[in-house]
Amino acid sequence: MLLAGCNSDDISLANNAKANQPVPARLIAEMTAKDMDLQSPILVRLFKQEAELEVWKQDRSGRFALLKTYPICRWSGDLGPKVREGDRQAPEGFYSITPAQMNPQSLYYLSFNTGYPNAYDKAMGHTGSQLMVHGDCSSRGCYAMTDEQIAEIYSLGRESFFGGQKSFQLKAYPFKMTPLNMARHRNNPNMPFWKMIKEGYDHFEVTRQEPKVDFCEKKYVFDAEKAPDAKRDPVFDASAKCPAYVIPQEVADAVREKQQQDHAETAKLISRGAPVARANPGIDGGMNKVFAAKLPDGSTGLSEGGEGQGLSLAAFTRAPGTIPATVNPPRGPVTSPQEPLVASMAPAQAPATRVASAAPQSEGFFSSLARRVGLGGSADTTASAQPIPAKPKVIEAKRNEPPRSEAPAPKAAAAPKAADTKQATAQPPLKPAVSDSQAAAAFAAPAKDGVVAGAAPIVPPNSFESRFSAFK
Repeated sequence: MLLAGCNSDDISLANNAKANQPVPARLIAEMTAKDMDLQSPILVRLFKQEAELEVWKQDRSGRFALLKTYPICRWSGDLGPKVREGDRQAPEGFYSITPAQMNPQSLYYLSFNTGYPNAYDKAMGHTGSQLMVHGDCSSRGCYAMTDEQIAEIYSLGRESFFGGQKSFQLKAYPFKMTPLNMARHRNNPNMPFWKMIKEGYDHFEVTRQEPKVDFCEKKYVFDAEKAPDAKRDPVFDASAKCPAYVIPQEVADAVREKQQQDHAETAKLISRGAPVARANPGIDGGMNKVFAAKLPDGSTGLSEGGEGQGLSLAAFTRAPGTIPATVNPPRGPVTSPQEPLVASMAPAQAPATRVASAAPQSEGFFSSLARRVGLGGSADTTASAQPIPAKPKVIEAKRNEPPRSEAPAPKAAAAPKAADTKQATAQPPLKPAVSDSQAAAAFAAPAKDGVVAGAAPIVPPNSFESRFSAFK
């Protein structure tokens, strides 16, 4: 079944001019510098919140090292796993990419199928099909990378197959599984699922090896081996009871130690007042800021960067791919599903308000004289009690990290009522990004120079819809 935004072309590693483009010389130079072979195995990691795709390649020591990070041009849906066909969710979890899933005839230049649904997804009753990583910058459940970037990623996967790799692993996460991010999203209903896939994230972090993935009892199992007294390898079934298995002791110890440190750091951040990630209703997916900065009224959506934050600097950075004229930035409500997405953030608290003082102001000599002789205005000097939005509680973060995919057009913002203190904005507010290195300082002291209280909203005269009306 065709999922809008992706494609259902026949998939094969065929002899195609696009699919056989050589690996760029600069990438080969980077591999040589990192002691990597052109045809050595690869694996791929995706992060929605950071809007990044990482390609890792095995070096001559047998460990995986980061080769290159690619900014994602567009992804759709919300943070959280895909649950059903048509929910616009880009998948999360561990998937295996074989040569048969490589698609040189893609409607979006080049692509490869993520392999969703895997055995876990099927055991959970999740549905969906044709979820791709492809070119262009349009997404309804896929990860769009631009044509130039997918050409590089595709060529790296192709060369690994030519080198003998039977499949490479694709690991899709909502965000980098750091203590800070786990603290920020602690109230998200998807947290049990995220903790489960974090187990595989931790296995890779401590070993730098591709974790072996199995499924049983409707859960993920990583790096399982047969028990010492077992006569045969364990047989796993995603819907059945787990067989007897063991995890190599050195791996289990290293993972346990890392998880204990992460739990302690997460608890510390929460105790210091780490804010819960705010809800962003009406925003569909995200876009790396290096692309958002190139678009009129561009927004990073659910990806880090925030509304206008860091986009002015990113505007001077050359985009690593062509953005087609038909792209829609992550704005507007999710209209495809008939039910709200499971992965909704914790509701944001209503901002506090403050009212101007209504006490009469003291008169000077000249103002009093002017009033008595009839030259002044009304004798009523009571101040207008118009509510003023309070300064939002936000954590300020410097935008010094490296640069980081289509939604319906937004509805016109309604003018605020006198008693309503919410500002009318062209786009829903976005959560700020906070780097791990700045977390302790950010939580220890309140932010300075935050958003100006009472700032009047500005609605752009030229909306994005008027310029890019085409919709894929």
